[in-house]
Amino acid sequence: MNLFERLFGKTDGNKSVTTYKMITDMGDGFYSFGNNMYKSDIVRACIRPKAKAIGKLVAKHIQQTTNDFKVNPEVNIRFLLEEPNPLMTGQVMQEKLANQLALNNNAFAWVKRDELGNAIEIYPLVCNSVELLESPTGDIFMKFYFRNGNQKVYPYTDIIHLRSDFNEDDIFGDSPQEALASLMEVVNTIDQGVVKAVKNSAVVKWILKFASVLKPDDVKSAVKDFSDSYLSLNNEGGAAAADPRYELQQVKPESYIPNEHIFNTMVQRVYSFFNTNTKIIQSDYTEDQWVAYYEAEIEPVAMQMSGVYTKAIFNKKKRMQGDSISFGMSSLQHSSMQTKLELVQLVDRGAMTPNEWRAELGLSPIEGGNKPIRRLDTALVEDEARRKEVKKLGQNGKKGTDNAKD
Repeated sequence: MNLFERLFGKTDGNKSVTTYKMITDMGDGFYSFGNNMYKSDIVRACIRPKAKAIGKLVAKHIQQTTNDFKVNPEVNIRFLLEEPNPLMTGQVMQEKLANQLALNNNAFAWVKRDELGNAIEIYPLVCNSVELLESPTGDIFMKFYFRNGNQKVYPYTDIIHLRSDFNEDDIFGDSPQEALASLMEVVNTIDQGVVKAVKNSAVVKWILKFASVLKPDDVKSAVKDFSDSYLSLNNEGGAAAADPRYELQQVKPESYIPNEHIFNTMVQRVYSFFNTNTKIIQSDYTEDQWVAYYEAEIEPVAMQMSGVYTKAIFNKKKRMQGDSISFGMSSLQHSSMQTKLELVQLVDRGAMTPNEWRAELGLSPIEGGNKPIRRLDTALVEDEARRKEVKKLGQNGKKGTDNAKD
């Protein structure tokens, strides 16, 4: 039994309903939409910041009831989120799913269960195509066609399915092929034009037109002497002698290279398609720019991951009891140091614990730092009954002089 069969097992499919073609990275190194989209440096630059940010999302098991709130109460679920399978950590798998989601508007992961139905491992599924199946009882399955030729069928309830541009199809996100194919073809053509122009710069630049018929050896010798004398990089002379044997004729290359404005316009269109910009790609953003990008691109994916992970890992009973998976990142992670230092004002007001504030600064926790503290002038307001009791005691002269007479 090979590694693939040991990890994923063997299953069979039933009735085919619909098919969705995936964009995969299997080509010969040249860009070809449908096979080598990830080979494009522009596309990779666009999706890398998003994938890295999604990989940094922290997955937590939340157990919330009317009277209680617990974080990571079960060790097995915490380990499942931190180490989803023997081959990768949670951060690596989240990056992989983010890349697939950006390339295909669909990303899949399979939840492996034990004999009791509990989730024990999670594997991302990178495939060539996916086929939707339906059993005679109406249960939905997915048949995956992998690069190595294997085919596997899993219940849709065991699949973590992330989607983007969810519009026309009932199950899959719309493929970006139609929207991006023509644009990437233009960008690729511009790149090829630049390469050809560079190559053409090394071709024949001068033609020696001889006045009389010479032997082939004499022609080659004259051409070599001309090249060595005037076209060599080591030639330091500033003057040249006229040779009556031939007439010089310069060849000017006519390769067309699009100007910088056209190229930049095409690149900006690709950036706009992936909802990013040069500042984000080159990590030259301000605090406000990152917050805007996070809220537009990262936070929606985090919310979707929380929902699909919860649905795939927990059964309906557990979800009704308040169990869920939450993906989050501190919105202050990319804040300036000045902003983080100003948060100390929230610590003595009980809005943050000392350890929460230290975590934003990248400092280790301290003993007792998980307990909220509050300044005396921000203490809780006493309820009405307690206030009346204190007032009565003051009037009787036992405590205070609230309304007492001298």
